[in-house]
Amino acid sequence: MKEFFGLDDDWERPLPEGWFKRDALIAGVVFLSALLGLEVFRASGALSSGWPRWAIALAAAVGVAPLVWRRRFPVTVMMLTAAHMFVAGVTQPAVMANIGMQAAYFFAIFTALAWARDRRIVFLAACGVVIFMFGWLAVQWSVASMRDELVASYQGNGSREGALFGPGAAAVLYGLMVNVLYFATAVGAGAVSWRGARARARAVEQARTITRQADQLTEQAVVEERLRIARELHDVVAHHVAAIGIQAAAARKLMAKNPERATDSLSNVEASSREAVTQMRALLGTLRAEGQAGASGTKDAGEGETVTARTPEPGLSNIAALVDEVRTATFDVHLDNLVDVDVPANIGHSIYRTVQEALANVQRHSTATAATVTLRTGEERNARYVEAEVLDDGRPRSGTSGSGLGLLGMRERVTAHRGTAEIGPRLTGGYRVRVRLPLDAAAKTKETA
Repeated sequence: MKEFFGLDDDWERPLPEGWFKRDALIAGVVFLSALLGLEVFRASGALSSGWPRWAIALAAAVGVAPLVWRRRFPVTVMMLTAAHMFVAGVTQPAVMANIGMQAAYFFAIFTALAWARDRRIVFLAACGVVIFMFGWLAVQWSVASMRDELVASYQGNGSREGALFGPGAAAVLYGLMVNVLYFATAVGAGAVSWRGARARARAVEQARTITRQADQLTEQAVVEERLRIARELHDVVAHHVAAIGIQAAAARKLMAKNPERATDSLSNVEASSREAVTQMRALLGTLRAEGQAGASGTKDAGEGETVTARTPEPGLSNIAALVDEVRTATFDVHLDNLVDVDVPANIGHSIYRTVQEALANVQRHSTATAATVTLRTGEERNARYVEAEVLDDGRPRSGTSGSGLGLLGMRERVTAHRGTAEIGPRLTGGYRVRVRLPLDAAAKTKETA
């Protein structure tokens, strides 16, 4: 019972937007129903009271009016309508008994259990109302005149042969059953409505929490991916800068013996240095996370000294080994390498990571048993590019939708290189990952050297 009525729950049901207009409309409909019920009683001769029509209408209006504030002051409205039920039942039974007023009393009890903020108070108030009403009915049934009316109304002209109860007992039992059903339905439906609203509110809050956490995880993944890209590109550029230093030293030594070769070497050094600086400025806006090791780990160099071990990251030349590693007895991968130019290490590494993530996604999230990896170069609008395309013919595997962070990482890499990406299902079936990255000045310099 404590759980059903939420006696220890401090959740407060928020008022819906436009609640006053809605409740005023409901009160108006109930009032018109009460007037119609009174006219039906009048036409059938059941309205025995000598009260004038306006007084009876006013009594109905007084009983219905509190419903306008039923959701704002639910317990108060229930107590007011309960008092009206008692007073009208004593002075104007026809007003209390007609269908419109019974609906008003029902709405008041239902709303109190459905909208009250203090669950203990509304529970005690509802118990008080129910106990009072049944006590009042018991007193009425105990009065001789009331008993005679009940017997007369339920006795009828039919045969009573074999009946288990006498007319009086049958009348009281029937009235008791009707009232138990009436009050139990009002109280139970109100409590169920409150529990349903609480469950929906908690579901909405959980959904918001999940959305916030997903946004935080996505943002964190973006930052981590950018940091990783920055570290990898830093290592590649650092490798080339070291090589540039060696070439510059060699050019200096050849300056006197072979000036033309020295001049060509210095031109290449100049172009490579500018491209390296451009990459560093464009891609290292995100700083290396504090306290993290280099991309390839560290090794001891002496007492109290640590040196970062830097080796070239995997590139296009390593994709064949990657394909062999991914290929299994149940999953075949075919590689077409049509690249005919030298590709800078940083771009080659991004292509490698793209192919690696695409193949992993096929294995984890698709029913495909085979995939095709195509590497190609081309030219568009006088700009050279390198492209990687991974195709499969499978369907999405149920229950393995993933977090989407892998695809987010692909797009981050493509954006970093000012490239384009086409990622999604194909019209003919299967899935396509196509990434196109422009070749930089360093690649063109190597091609013409």
